[in-house]
Amino acid sequence: MSYAAYKMMHWPTGIENCASGFVTYCRADFTPQIPLNHSEDLESDWSSRRGIGPVPNLIVTAANVLELYVVRVQEEGTREARNSTEVKRGGIMDGVSAVSLELVCSYRLHGNVESMAVLSIGGGDVSRRRDSIILTFQDAKIAVLEFDDSTHSLQTSSMHCFEGPEWLHLKRGRESFARGPLVKADPQGRCSGVLVYGLQMIILKAAQAGSGFVGEDDAFGSGPTVSARVESSYIINLRDLDMKHIKDFIFVHGYIEPVMVILHERELTWAGRVSWKHHTCMISALSISTTLKQHPLIWSAANLPHDAYKLLAVPSPIGGVLVISANMIHYHSQSASCALALNSYAASVDNSQELPRSSFSVELDAANATWLLNDVALLSAKTGELLLLTLVYDGRVVQRLDLSKSKASVLTSDITTIGNSLVFLGSRLGDSLLVQFSSGSGASTLPSGLKEEVGDIEGDVPLAKRLRRSSSDALQDAVGSEELSLYGSTPNNSESAQKAFLFVVRDSLINVGPLKDFSYGLRINADANATGIAKQSNYELVCCSGHGKNGALCVLRQSLRPEMITEVELTGCKGIWTVYHKSTRGHNADSSKLADDDDEYHAYLIISLEARTMVLETADLLTEVTESVDYYVQGRTIAAGNLFGRRRVIQVFERGARILDGSFMTQELSIPLPNSETSSGSDNSTVMSVSIADPYVLLRMTDGSILLLVGDPATCTVSINSPAAFEGSKKRVSACSLYHDKGTEPWLRKASSDAWLSTGIGESIDSADGGPHDQGDIYCVICYENGALEIFDVPNFNCVFSVEKFASGRAHLVDAYSQESSEDSEKPINKSSEELVGQSRKENVHNLKVVELAMQRWSGNHSRPFIFGILTDGTILCYHAYLFESPDNASKVEGSASAQNSVGLSNVNASRLRNLRFIRVSLDAYTREETSNGTLSQRITIFKNISGHQGFFLSGLRPAWFMVFRQRLRIHPQICDGSIVAFTVLHNVNCNHGFIYVTSQGILKICQMPSTSNYDNYWPVQKIPLRGTPHQVTYFAERSLYPLIVSVPVHKPVNQVLSSLVDQEAGHQMDNLNLSSDELHRTYTVEEFEVRILEPEKSGGPWETKATIPMQSSENALTVRMVTLFNTTTKENETLLAIGTAYVQGEDVAARGRVLLFSIGRSTDNNQNLVSEVYSKELKGAISALASLQGHLLIASGPKIILHIWTGSELNGIAFYDAPPLYVVSLNIVKNFILLGDVHKSIYFLSWKEQGAQLNLLAKDFGSLDCFATEFLIDGSTLSLMVSDDQKNIQVFYYAPKMSESWRGQKLLSRAEFHVGAHVTKFLRLQMLSTSGRTSATAGSDKTNRFALLFGTLDGSIGCIAPLDELTFRRLQSLQKKLVDAVPHVAGLNPRSFRHFRSNGKAHRPGPDSIVDCELLCHYEMLPLEEQLEIAHQIGTTRSQILSNLNDLTLGTSFL
Repeated sequence: MSYAAYKMMHWPTGIENCASGFVTYCRADFTPQIPLNHSEDLESDWSSRRGIGPVPNLIVTAANVLELYVVRVQEEGTREARNSTEVKRGGIMDGVSAVSLELVCSYRLHGNVESMAVLSIGGGDVSRRRDSIILTFQDAKIAVLEFDDSTHSLQTSSMHCFEGPEWLHLKRGRESFARGPLVKADPQGRCSGVLVYGLQMIILKAAQAGSGFVGEDDAFGSGPTVSARVESSYIINLRDLDMKHIKDFIFVHGYIEPVMVILHERELTWAGRVSWKHHTCMISALSISTTLKQHPLIWSAANLPHDAYKLLAVPSPIGGVLVISANMIHYHSQSASCALALNSYAASVDNSQELPRSSFSVELDAANATWLLNDVALLSAKTGELLLLTLVYDGRVVQRLDLSKSKASVLTSDITTIGNSLVFLGSRLGDSLLVQFSSGSGASTLPSGLKEEVGDIEGDVPLAKRLRRSSSDALQDAVGSEELSLYGSTPNNSESAQKAFLFVVRDSLINVGPLKDFSYGLRINADANATGIAKQSNYELVCCSGHGKNGALCVLRQSLRPEMITEVELTGCKGIWTVYHKSTRGHNADSSKLADDDDEYHAYLIISLEARTMVLETADLLTEVTESVDYYVQGRTIAAGNLFGRRRVIQVFERGARILDGSFMTQELSIPLPNSETSSGSDNSTVMSVSIADPYVLLRMTDGSILLLVGDPATCTVSINSPAAFEGSKKRVSACSLYHDKGTEPWLRKASSDAWLSTGIGESIDSADGGPHDQGDIYCVICYENGALEIFDVPNFNCVFSVEKFASGRAHLVDAYSQESSEDSEKPINKSSEELVGQSRKENVHNLKVVELAMQRWSGNHSRPFIFGILTDGTILCYHAYLFESPDNASKVEGSASAQNSVGLSNVNASRLRNLRFIRVSLDAYTREETSNGTLSQRITIFKNISGHQGFFLSGLRPAWFMVFRQRLRIHPQICDGSIVAFTVLHNVNCNHGFIYVTSQGILKICQMPSTSNYDNYWPVQKIPLRGTPHQVTYFAERSLYPLIVSVPVHKPVNQVLSSLVDQEAGHQMDNLNLSSDELHRTYTVEEFEVRILEPEKSGGPWETKATIPMQSSENALTVRMVTLFNTTTKENETLLAIGTAYVQGEDVAARGRVLLFSIGRSTDNNQNLVSEVYSKELKGAISALASLQGHLLIASGPKIILHIWTGSELNGIAFYDAPPLYVVSLNIVKNFILLGDVHKSIYFLSWKEQGAQLNLLAKDFGSLDCFATEFLIDGSTLSLMVSDDQKNIQVFYYAPKMSESWRGQKLLSRAEFHVGAHVTKFLRLQMLSTSGRTSATAGSDKTNRFALLFGTLDGSIGCIAPLDELTFRRLQSLQKKLVDAVPHVAGLNPRSFRHFRSNGKAHRPGPDSIVDCELLCHYEMLPLEEQLEIAHQIGTTRSQILSNLNDLTLGTSFL
């Protein structure tokens, strides 16, 4: 491997920071500005939310992923709640029936977010101003982002960087810092503070709005919204204020000027001195005057516990600050203070006065907190317990603190309140939860329907149970109810402490991190005969993720594998359709009845072959009824579907169409009309493609014209209509589609009328009369061969939206008429296209046109339409609609009308969708396919309900599922069947909400979606809860079992724990270490280890534990591996399970460990003797790694590695190597080469020689490096050594004894280095798939023996490092250098600086830059076509060559 590519395949999911703020809208949008009469029709979703108050946005970050959500609240009893079909979680509380998160935008940044704050704006509920997001990045970068309505995305409003040579003095000579920059914002939004380099406080002064009268009018009137901005910044050196060790800071409430309270330690203490020197912390309050840049100290409090670590600002009217430490909580304000001891370790300064104690014992050494009410804080402890802290106060004086227990929940990493009744628990260790809470003064507030439950607030209720629960109407059945109620625990409280809280989980975001280890095994439904890329769909990744009670086994599969019900052979298929038929259907099938039609079974399956059509009845059995029906069966069918509320079926073939009622034809049309007076050449034009939207059918003919069939619901007949707008036009249509804007409030209607914005309600008034257009509107989307796109309303065919050059894939689509700066923006593109003519001849781009279009809005109360277009080269464009009313629209239109001097134009403009815009959505999870010219069949099949999911299926060479969750597209490829030619949904008795597809091999398969996986993730995932922490997993292929190490925390009495820490051999008696008797009976938490052997369930259900191997007390299992050993007695190979352990008994006892060998039985019926121990031996030192080396067992025990031979009854050491390693973290073997990584001493490369039975050191890395994982990377005949470290880097070394700089081969040389930005815990070497069948691969470049490394990280991300040949690498590297400047990066981050090796202050010689970053290269496809061509031209290559290289890389690494 001389060159490689770094590619992410699954992005981080572990949420580190979360915050809430009004980012995409302002508070005023929630308060209706016109009086509403509460009639049924006008009950809008905005006005009825008053019970729950204005709900801000939720912002979350996971490593380098930033996501912005809007919280959708569904009131009980409103129309939207009755029509909704989604699974609701948790019943009704406070009149709210469901709350869900909906994605606004998601970004992958070139840098990990260290901390986040929301710069908010005061101004009450009528403020028109919005909040901004402040992000900080290593070492001292700050970016302020605001939401821009016109582009529907986050824009950078200011950037502040305190790095580089001119700011070097801020570090004060230090090189490494314990944490990155920490940002906090003033609650009134006047400023915010960022602590960088541990001692420097940067004050960001906010721009003050509303200084003059005009400004105030803007802020509260109906003017445009303004976001908070940062005006200037300056630095306070806290060292000058005599503060040395700063732990936390916060802005407090209730002062005229911003006041910052800083928690710092005057002089440090340590564990050995705590009994003498314990109360070392203090807080200081500084009044920040941003104009004078002064910061006088206004009050301070000393003698706080040494382990205080967090400040919490108490909201108004109380004010003040809470100081949280491991054993105490202190409250301090300028006038009063009080404390609460949490356990018996809490002590006052001089041990004299008695502290008020909480009624139970708890440790708060890693807690997160937020405020539920202005006097109740919710604390989340390290065990996942939720605690309620109540401040008992009188006026502004806090008299005492009350702590009460609540139920347990997920282990949080951050926690934030959203509005006044929702709280979000963000977690890195489990799924993050959105919880609604309700407070009252007692149990009387419990709704009648809710039974009190003992269950915890857990988000990971098994999916099957959740589905089972939601199907019944009784959502509150006792099994999985997620309610929970909590009361103040002390009986003698005053009234304020007796608040009862009721919690209910409303939504959860899935998380697969932290991935500690994973193993690659076969799926249960694997197909043994698969070859090529389809074979990869046989595998799955079984990952150890989570911690403690959130520990789980995550089964990840990149590609989807349907559950097959039946298959039949069927050759030459061109398309399949299923249609409904119900004879007794009323004429007024309106929308309220359509909701029940979801469960109607399909009646017929229509299969189009090369020269005929088959019709099958989809009753209990699929029976062919081709002869007995009136369908057109003599030729192939182009399309079939239902019309008139499913009362009729329409079947369209090349030269005509038939309308059928069940099996009887009621009307036949021939197309084109024989008497049409069109040009003589049109006689031979036939139907090419069809789009059906009840009651219209749109046909596209081979000559590029379109016809519309108009249905009459009264008579159920259809007439042909050739749209007048296209009669004389010379523009050929390349693709077209009908879009049915369904529902009682059609979405696109908001885009034309200005009512939706000005009234402040979510619904325009004119649609409230409930007329015949309750069915919604129908639009026709058309793409021309020149690449332009137009939207017409049907049946009048007025153009309501048009865009030039849709095919070039710009970032935003804006209606050509309402484009304010249309003159400016069009010119440069035209100019550049003139220059590009020469290039496009070289590269055939001028015939790049859209071959298929689809526009769809899936169900959901606030869903917005998507537009999909497939181009001739296989690119898929995806756009998401949004509304934006530009403030000067009205005047602009009148101006243009008078300039053109025509009255007609202004009339046209009145009906245009001028507020409609589209934003391009990235589809980089999808592998493009180069379509050949022959395949012009429809590839997009939209589905509304396949096992409860909605989206569309893309057939073709690389089929994929595009599913819609929370307005986000999730793309899951399906590669197990190769190419798929036709697809349709099927719902009948035997196949409940399933589907049918036909492969190109001519097999028709009827399938269902696997129900155990969760598809709302980058990859489909199945979580198996373990209720313990998984540490390491391995795979036993013969019986497909997964042995894994699990540790469960157990509470034990202290005396029992102490006795196990004594060295048994020395025979000491346990002296009572001067502990009092009550201290001996306290409990202490100990992790108990075991090895579980799990077997995947055949039906895909929960996995079952086949056997458990417990460890001894205080013995930790460190490694588990399947090893193949050569038995020297029987001369046979045996596959055994090897476990390495260590006794953890404190620092006074010499380290020991055991190696255990188990054989796994072949018998499948009897679980008792599945595992039997064949050998165990105690060794000195911890046994941290094991591997089998040519039939011998290599054991890393403590500071040496020993090679053993296996005699069948015992292990005998035959060779050893006393490496200086302190502790081996990973061990890899290829042939007779050994790579070992040490916890501090980097990597060692050894070889084993059979002749002299020697382990020889070949070379090592002389630097110091804290290794996390190692692995060999094989590229053809070159062997490289890969290592990841604690600074989130990876390095590639190679062994070159002939080179002079390797010190005669003693030193490993660096081949590449790269900053991943996440801790890589495991590498897995997998053979890359050959792409040599492709023409684009240059001869000789494709090596067969080429391996990539798949890796998992602690953030929950998965990626790979794949070798590249030099030509490809040079091409992609020069492209990467161009893209650094060509792509606008979110938050202004530089991708090159992010990928630099981080050495954390240690001396490091930079290695070669020979890894390209696909996270940056993936932006190339998102550029407009003109820019893609321009960049390719600049680096001397072609667009198709670049896309083909990127595609080959994706294909070569699609391992799952």
